[in-house]
Amino acid sequence: MDQVTRTPAPCLPTGAPPADTALRWVEECLGKGSEVRMVRPLPGGSAHANHALLVESRSGSAHRLVLRRWTARGPEDARRRYDAAAFSPEREIAALALLAGCEIPTPALVAADPAGAYCDVPALLITRLPGHPPRPSPDDLPEYLIQLAAALLPVHALSGASTMPPYIPHNRLDVRVPPRHALRPELWERAYDVASRPAPEAPARFIHRDYHADNTLWSYGRLTGVVDWSDASSGPVAVDVARMRRGLALRYGPQVADRFLSAFDQVSGGHLHDPYWDVRALLDLLPEDDCQAMDEAEVPLYENYLARLLADC
Repeated sequence: MDQVTRTPAPCLPTGAPPADTALRWVEECLGKGSEVRMVRPLPGGSAHANHALLVESRSGSAHRLVLRRWTARGPEDARRRYDAAAFSPEREIAALALLAGCEIPTPALVAADPAGAYCDVPALLITRLPGHPPRPSPDDLPEYLIQLAAALLPVHALSGASTMPPYIPHNRLDVRVPPRHALRPELWERAYDVASRPAPEAPARFIHRDYHADNTLWSYGRLTGVVDWSDASSGPVAVDVARMRRGLALRYGPQVADRFLSAFDQVSGGHLHDPYWDVRALLDLLPEDDCQAMDEAEVPLYENYLARLLADC
């Protein structure tokens, strides 16, 4: 097993290991005599520091958990351009409560430290799902896309969506600037024009809001869970479809993003998708700042995708 390193309270850059007080809190949550046997950082995430834990209870039972701590400390965090109060442990706690009735595997809440009394920053202790981030081969892509699409159906069918914060675009459109490394700035100006139109009418459902491949887990070609529910909202299902399409377009190209849309249309029994939502998903990346910026190599890929979208607007 990995050696447990206990450190003083961090100011919490992403990936900082849990402090000694946080690990003691975890042990207390699992009952007297429990002991953290392993701490391992989990990949990904810029707004949370996630660590896999193995905790052994006094009886010898092993508990696979994740300590999930917020790196965004308040309104001064420039990475989020919407209300910081909405990006909170309470929001994820509410989402996990609703997801307890979902057939798609999602983490379960074990304990919460929303004020950061023990973990120095707001934190959740949740169950750890089996699996790893997706690594599909080209031959696996058709089945991969079908599973990604099908996983959304039970999520969107959950009751209680009205108890979640409403969907709010990250980009409020008050600053209309293209990416720093834009090659075709006129595309982005047209994107802002499209996003300024009234949003297509759609019923509000429970949505993940940040549904992309790296927020899914897989084992032997099967989807084993969906994680990171801190942006869960009440909004159009097209928001989840568009966010997944954005990630797929960057990683595999626009054709695979289109194939995902076809897969979702197939499994859902018919989905009339408006490219408005795809444009909105792209503009969520802007305006850039020191904490959130497009990699220069990504900009031409996003612009190719955007050009295809605008042709349908």
